[in-house]
Amino acid sequence: QVQLVESEGGSVQAGGSLKLSCAASGHTFGTPTMGYFRQAPGREREFVASTRWGAAYYADSVQGRFTISRDNAKSTVYLQMNSLKVEDTAVYYCAAGRGAGVSSESAYEYWGQGTQVTVSS
Repeated sequence: QVQLVESEGGSVQAGGSLKLSCAASGHTFGTPTMGYFRQAPGREREFVASTRWGAAYYADSVQGRFTISRDNAKSTVYLQMNSLKVEDTAVYYCAAGRGAGVSSESAYEYWGQGTQVTVSS
């Protein structure tokens, strides 16, 4: 079992930055894939970014603005979000799993509680 604890999100103005973190505990050796998804009101949950075996993957909508990184010693993944847009407003979920299809929810067995990110104009 793996437990994921997410940091608090926050509210920023468009163009601002936020950094999310997600700390994993338990049998983390079995979760080489860690990432973030998000869900905006009235929309389905969507892939944001992921890291697997040192490689990073991003949704087109955040490429160049978001950076995902992982500190294996701390079993923590970070999502640095820059140049935030109003459309980035959503609940962000951390996820961990074994799967290689990093943009698919099926690659992830474990999910965090979600944290709200609000970007205002």
